[in-house]
Amino acid sequence: MQDNFLDRLMAIKQSAEAAESREDMWCRIIDANKVSSMAEVGVYRGLFAENLLHNCAGIEHYTMIDPWRQLKDWHKPSNAPDAFFEEIYADAMQRTAFAADKITVLRSETKDAVKHIPEQSLDFTYIDGDHTLRGITIDLLLMFDKVKPGGIIGGDDFTKSIWQHDPKYDPTFVCPYAIYFAEAMNVPILALPRQQFLILKDSSMGFEL
Repeated sequence: MQDNFLDRLMAIKQSAEAAESREDMWCRIIDANKVSSMAEVGVYRGLFAENLLHNCAGIEHYTMIDPWRQLKDWHKPSNAPDAFFEEIYADAMQRTAFAADKITVLRSETKDAVKHIPEQSLDFTYIDGDHTLRGITIDLLLMFDKVKPGGIIGGDDFTKSIWQHDPKYDPTFVCPYAIYFAEAMNVPILALPRQQFLILKDSSMGFEL
């Protein structure tokens, strides 16, 4: 068991180091881990979804989670008026229309979206939504149970500084919260290049950073 676990970690590390971009890195990891069902929290314009659906042939179902609207309690630069988000939503749908038969769109916040996702149904979930302490807490806690044992939780904006944006905005707490979350769940977390993180839903080795 330990050898298999370490082999898997080494394969992920090698995929990350060989990649030429964030999207290429995740495509390599997705292919190596035979991901067929995944969800993305925080789709925005759909660029990440478009890339993965084009280049990861093994993906059979892709759930897109995003409210695509202005949020009253989200103090981040991307919180624009609803009219702007209608354009962003239309852009995301157009970009991913070629794979419409594989996609489920949940236009809501994570708290509502998870009601439509069966427990332990995902091989992978990618979190790139509300990066505040409140947001990353909700996203990780609620999406963790939707991932199969042995599956992957990945995410963006794993920054060294919580002041990712101007101080007038809420700080970004993906790091260190994701580390504390992995420790609480007794599972390993990897810090990857390009400000990415990866949590393996596998407690056989316990927590490790």
